[in-house]
Amino acid sequence: MTTYQTSAAHRTAGADSTAAKPLRVFLTLDAVVTGGNGLIYLFGAGPVGDLLDLSTGFLRGIGAFLTVYGVLVAVLASRPVPSALATKVVIEANLLWAVASVAALAFGWIDPNTVGTVWTPLQAVVVAAFAFLQMSGLRKLTGRSSG
Repeated sequence: MTTYQTSAAHRTAGADSTAAKPLRVFLTLDAVVTGGNGLIYLFGAGPVGDLLDLSTGFLRGIGAFLTVYGVLVAVLASRPVPSALATKVVIEANLLWAVASVAALAFGWIDPNTVGTVWTPLQAVVVAAFAFLQMSGLRKLTGRSSG
């Protein structure tokens, strides 16, 4: 590679990294909130279960999943330019989680108390918001107006 080609490659990589900053921020926020929530469910399953009227085993399982998922999203967010494919997987998983959360209430798959009935769709809205912010960041990065 010539000096000119090397310099051009560095400028392109730097531009990509700058364009990826909003996406990395949205992925990082998702990782922190999801991982933190997972740790609370995992290690505070008793009190949280009492608060929401959900079983501790159920919450520990969700907590373990969310903790691992949060770590994986954090790894993705740590990349200078996150993989578009991996980002799409995160977006789709977030949308699925949001829909499944509301469906769990609507179809009686879970039967929390009033606090749990309020908490479940609220967290679904937050997760869906992360998905839409990540879609926006990915579109800016890839230069597309549709996804």
